[in-house]
Amino acid sequence: MSIDSLAQQRIRYTTVDSPVGELLLTADGFGALTSLSVPGQKGGRVPVAQWRRDAGPFREAEEQLAAYFAGELKEFRLELSGEGTDFRQRVWAALDDVPYGATTTYGAIATRIGAPRAAVRAVGGAIGANPLLIVRPCHRVIGADGSLTGYAGGLDRKRLLLGLEGVLQAD
Repeated sequence: MSIDSLAQQRIRYTTVDSPVGELLLTADGFGALTSLSVPGQKGGRVPVAQWRRDAGPFREAEEQLAAYFAGELKEFRLELSGEGTDFRQRVWAALDDVPYGATTTYGAIATRIGAPRAAVRAVGGAIGANPLLIVRPCHRVIGADGSLTGYAGGLDRKRLLLGLEGVLQAD
């Protein structure tokens, strides 16, 4: 059995209802959250036969997500484990620093991680590859002109999340 197939067997998952659709949460063998996907997400995960459905490792995540959607939680405090290159890890760490109710730009993220201005496209790629939607707040990144730009979960979900956080006014 390969190391990759052993890792797949250790993956636990559950689904959680939310205002943005059914969330798929996965965790590694240690209980750290490895992904949070929404239906139809570009690059989102889907369960595979080797994974084990087990809500146990996700109780804290479920409670925090419910509190977030109720407007009662401003900062997630969960153990996260995302695989990615050093560059992606730096971008994702910068996302973690964007506070609730605020937005930032791709250029500001590039500056924050010490990347040149020309790296904005690469920063966008790393943000688009974020495996932990909502808890790692890539929805808070907007275009330099203030426009709502790409979101792997779809712009309607991005609008909903930013509206929940008070960034956007309801239509």
